[in-house]
Amino acid sequence: MSARRLPLPARTLLLAVGALTVLSGVLSSTASADIPWAACPTAGYQCARVDVPLDRSGAVPGTVSLAVSRVAAATNPNKVAVVPLAGGPGQAALPLTETFASVLAPAIQDRDLLIYDQRGTGSSGALSCSSLRQRGTVVKLAASCATELGAGRGSYRTADSVQDIEALRVAGGYTKLVLFGVSYGTKVAEEYAAAYPQNVEALVLDSVVLPEGPDPFQRSTLTSAPRVLSNLCGGDACKGATDNVTRDLGSTAKKLRSSALRGKVVLSSGSRVRLSMGQSDLLAILLAGDLNPTLRAELPGSMRAALRGDSAPLLRLAVRSEGLTTGLRLTGKPLVGHQSDSADSDALFLATTCEEAPFAWTRTAAVDQRYDEVTAAAKAIPKAQLGPFSPAAAVGGGPIPLCIGWPDASPAPTPSAALPAVRTLVLDGQMDLRTPYEDAVQIGQRIPGAAIVQVPFTGHSTVSSDMTQDSSCTKGALAAFFAGGVPGPCTPGTNPYAPTKRPPTSLKTIKASSTRLRTIIAASASVTDAARQIVGDALALSALPKHVGGLRAGNATVNADGSFKLNKYQYVKGVVVSGKVDASRNATITIHGGGALRGSLKLSANGAVSGRLGGKKVTIGAAASLTSSLPTQKQILKSLKPALG
Repeated sequence: MSARRLPLPARTLLLAVGALTVLSGVLSSTASADIPWAACPTAGYQCARVDVPLDRSGAVPGTVSLAVSRVAAATNPNKVAVVPLAGGPGQAALPLTETFASVLAPAIQDRDLLIYDQRGTGSSGALSCSSLRQRGTVVKLAASCATELGAGRGSYRTADSVQDIEALRVAGGYTKLVLFGVSYGTKVAEEYAAAYPQNVEALVLDSVVLPEGPDPFQRSTLTSAPRVLSNLCGGDACKGATDNVTRDLGSTAKKLRSSALRGKVVLSSGSRVRLSMGQSDLLAILLAGDLNPTLRAELPGSMRAALRGDSAPLLRLAVRSEGLTTGLRLTGKPLVGHQSDSADSDALFLATTCEEAPFAWTRTAAVDQRYDEVTAAAKAIPKAQLGPFSPAAAVGGGPIPLCIGWPDASPAPTPSAALPAVRTLVLDGQMDLRTPYEDAVQIGQRIPGAAIVQVPFTGHSTVSSDMTQDSSCTKGALAAFFAGGVPGPCTPGTNPYAPTKRPPTSLKTIKASSTRLRTIIAASASVTDAARQIVGDALALSALPKHVGGLRAGNATVNADGSFKLNKYQYVKGVVVSGKVDASRNATITIHGGGALRGSLKLSANGAVSGRLGGKKVTIGAAASLTSSLPTQKQILKSLKPALG
C-alpha cells in the first residue's frame, strides 16, 4: 500500500447487481444463513448483494450494499471459501474476477471462490468526490473531499472491512476462509486473521503491508532503495550505465536536495516543455519502477547522465512516472486534482489512509500544527532509516501531503493484535519498493512456519508483475502451497528488463570504428528506445499507449497491434529517425542529421541490417550487438493482464 499507486484501467464488470439483499447486520458471528445467489451473465458465476451497517457503532445511520460474486466448487466438503482482497486501498476486486480465478486455480478445486468489492469501491457504493476534479492545492482538495463525504468517511477503515468479511462468511455459511491479499489487501487479511483466527484456514500475502502500517514516512522504502538498485546492477549488469549505482543514487539525491534539476523534456505529443525535479520526484521514479520496470532499467544510466550534465534522461523518467504514483501530483503547488476514470476510488483511498494511518500529529490539530509536528518527527528520524534521502522526502514522498488537511471522523486506530499461527505463504518481489521484501521478512518472524518466497527481478504485486520464466516462480509457489507443501526458493533466471546504457549525448560519443557503424547503432538504439517506452507504459497501464515521446525530440505513434511509427524521433541528439516498426520489432526507417550518414535501413529483430547509408549499400548479418533482450510489443500484448494492488 502506498500513496503512490497506479489508477488501474477499467475492466468489464463480471457482475449483474439486482435487488437481492441479505441484512447481515443482524447476524451474529455464530449465525447461519444463506446468501440468495442468482446466476450472473457470465457463465459459471453467481451474484448477490449483502447489506451491512455503515457504522457498526450506530453513530452514523445507513448501510453499505456489498456486491458479491462466487464460483462454487464442484465439491466443498469443509465449507471453505477463498477470498481475494484487492489493494489500494480503493481498488475494486470484482473487475479482476477472471484474474483472481486464474491465479488461485490451485486453491479453488475444492473451495468456493468468493469475490466482493470492499465497501466504498466498485459496485459496493464507490466513494466519489467532485472536489478531486477541481483545481486547488492538495491540502484543500483532500479537505474538500472529506467535507463531501461527511461523517460517514470514518467508516471505511480496515477494521470495517474486517467485519464485512466476517458478515460474508456467516451469511455464506462458511466454516473457514482462505484469504489472499495483495498490497493493502494483505493488511485486511492480517487484521481479519488477528480478529478471527479460528475462522482462517490459510493466508496468502502478496506484497506485504505490515499490520501496523503503512508507515507514512515510508522508512522501509527509503532504506531499501540502495539495495534494490544494487540488486538490479548485480555482476556487470550496469556496465555502460554506471560503475557504482548506490554512489550515484546518493549523489543524485544530495544534488536534488540542494537545487532542482532543470531542463527540457519531450512529452508524448512530441512537444518540448521546461521541467524541474527534486528529490521527491526521484523517489517517485523509484516507486513507479514497481509498475513500469523499464523506468527502473533506465534509472542507473539516467542518474549518471544527470551527474555528468545531461538532464534529459532523468527528466523524462520523472514525466513518465506521473500517473504511476498517485492520482494527485504531490508537488505542493497548485494542481489539477483528478479522480481515476477506473474501478479505483481515490476518495476511498483518502478516507481509509487518512483516517487510520499512524501519522505523527495530533488528530484534532489544525493544518499548521500538524505540519510542525510531523516535520519535527521527520527530523528526529535517524539518518540510517532514511537511506540516501532527507527528512523532507520522508514527509513529501508519501501520504502525508494528502492527509495533513483531512479532518478525522473516527477515533485513533487501536494497536494491531498479534498474528495467529495459521498456515501462511508470503510472496514479495525482490525489486518491490512500495512494500519491500524487508517487510515481508517481518511477517515470517511473527507467524512461525510462514513460507516466504522472494520473486527475482519483480516489483509490486508478484502475481501480476512476475516476468521470470513465464511467471513460474509465483505459479509454482502457489501450486506447492495449496498442495500442502512448502514452496522452495525461486530460480533467478535472467532479468527481462536489464539496465540500459547511459544514453549518448551525440553521435560522436558512440564508440564504434566508423561513422557508418555509429549511424547504424544510433538508429537501432532509437528503435529500441521507442519500443522500451511503449512496453513500459503497456505493462504499467495494462494497455498500449497511443503515443510515446523521444528522448531528445519527436515521438512515436502506437497502433492497436503493437506496431508503431517513428515521427522524427531523436534518441541521439540531432540524429532524426522516421519510419515504421512492426510488433516483432522489424523496422523500415530513414536517418538524417546530427553528423549521421543520411539514408534508409531495414533493421530486423535478429540484428540484421540492410539498406543504403551515404549513398552506399549496407549489409550486416544477424548481430547480437544490435538486438535487445527487451520483450517485443507482440509478446507484451499476449501477456497483458490487470495489475493487482
